[in-house]
Amino acid sequence: MILRADGLRKLYGEFCALDGVSLTVDQGEFVSIIGPNGAGKSTLINILTGMTPPSSGSVRFKDREVAGIGSVRLARLGMARSFQLVQIFPDLTVLETLQAAVVSRLGRGTRLFTSLARDREVQAGALEVAELFGLAERRHVPARQLPQGDKKLLDVASAFALRPEIILLDEPTSGVSTADKTAIMETLVAASRRIGLRAIIQVEHDMDIVFAYSDRIIALHQGKVLADAAPAAILSNQRVIDTVIGRRAATG
Repeated sequence: MILRADGLRKLYGEFCALDGVSLTVDQGEFVSIIGPNGAGKSTLINILTGMTPPSSGSVRFKDREVAGIGSVRLARLGMARSFQLVQIFPDLTVLETLQAAVVSRLGRGTRLFTSLARDREVQAGALEVAELFGLAERRHVPARQLPQGDKKLLDVASAFALRPEIILLDEPTSGVSTADKTAIMETLVAASRRIGLRAIIQVEHDMDIVFAYSDRIIALHQGKVLADAAPAAILSNQRVIDTVIGRRAATG
């Protein structure tokens, strides 16, 4: 087991966003978190990635308590996150964006890009990730000029450039075409194998993507775990279909 959450509860005033959520993620697993809007998915991811402390409960990553330690410290321990809304710096090139992530991993945050351009380790690390994600030919293109699918890839690639052991993907295929969704997923799965990623967790609304790639699916509803099972078991759970997936998605 690489990640474990026990009894996570999060209160915002009188509103309970999470109510006793527990989960585990094992070596080699691809776990998807699904649920309707307001189910607590974003709150759960924010807690798992150290951005938001829980009101109660614990999060253990590699047998270390990490609840509320912050995303920067957590990344240094080996857990990284990509975001639903692309977090790239629009004025930086693809290569510079990836260099920034490599710099963070190597602890060279005070170095200027002018000197980083001559840093062979940073250059090599950024180019390696660019090639893994099919972005090498566009490495000198400003991020703002990329098509949306490539912007999503760059966002995910930046998280991979941190060389994490586990990565959390927040809607990795949102805002892109159906064809691009599959291409993005195939690229990130192949990249995860190449760098030896130990586990992937994603929040995703596209049920085709969820059922095509997940080893296990965790369904949330009203801040609680409605189901935690393999895809086939999720599809046979009528309550999950009615509450979270919808009949059309389940049968289509």
